Amino acid sequence: MQLFFISRVDSEVCTLSDEESWHCMKVLRLREGDEVDLTDGSGNFYHGILTKIQHKACQVTISEVRPVLSDTWRLHIAIAPTRSIDRFEWFLEKATEIGISEITPLFCEHSGRDVLKLQRLEKVLVSAMKQSLKTWLPKLNEPARFRNFISRDFHGQKFIAYCETGDESELQHLYLPDSDVLILIGPEGDFSKTEILQALETGFTPVSLGSSRLRTETAGIVACHTITLLNRLKRQ
Repeated sequence: MQLFFISRVDSEVCTLSDEESWHCMKVLRLREGDEVDLTDGSGNFYHGILTKIQHKACQVTISEVRPVLSDTWRLHIAIAPTRSIDRFEWFLEKATEIGISEITPLFCEHSGRDVLKLQRLEKVLVSAMKQSLKTWLPKLNEPARFRNFISRDFHGQKFIAYCETGDESELQHLYLPDSDVLILIGPEGDFSKTEILQALETGFTPVSLGSSRLRTETAGIVACHTITLLNRLKRQ
């Protein structure tokens, strides 16, 4: 099954983007009359027929619309971008496949990167959503400075994961399934002591992601998988 992305569907006949049209025509070599599946990234799954094949404007006539309910919980991870953009893109890809609602790139005192090309990162999210056959595209926020971000209102559980070992409980013992959750993941140099104190003062709970020292992108995936698994187990 090949899933195409279209940002919005306003009528029974829709036109794929230049990039999606190229993929449809030149990569998959689809023809007029072939069946295709699409999503708008907002929870809608569409089935239709290719009615026109053009280099930059393939048209699809929609024959079926199926809404897909979102999860009853939302996972928001605020994570420091890695020095290697490939590793950060890997996190975005895998977190989308596993299941994440929202991502905020977080600029911290020890951050190794303070410039991001959001348009490129959005493409990574879209590609991962299509590959994993999901209909909900994670929300990618503008990068935020640590101190400004933690002062924002958030209704749900708030955790901060960092390398300083202590008496932190593990995430699976603190998270309440079906609850919205925000998790802070620090840079390769970890959060500074000042940032940790600021987070604790604004209501974040320190949490452990296990006994191993994890890379930033790995910590993000561990947190994402833990929350997703706990919610799935509750539904069983």
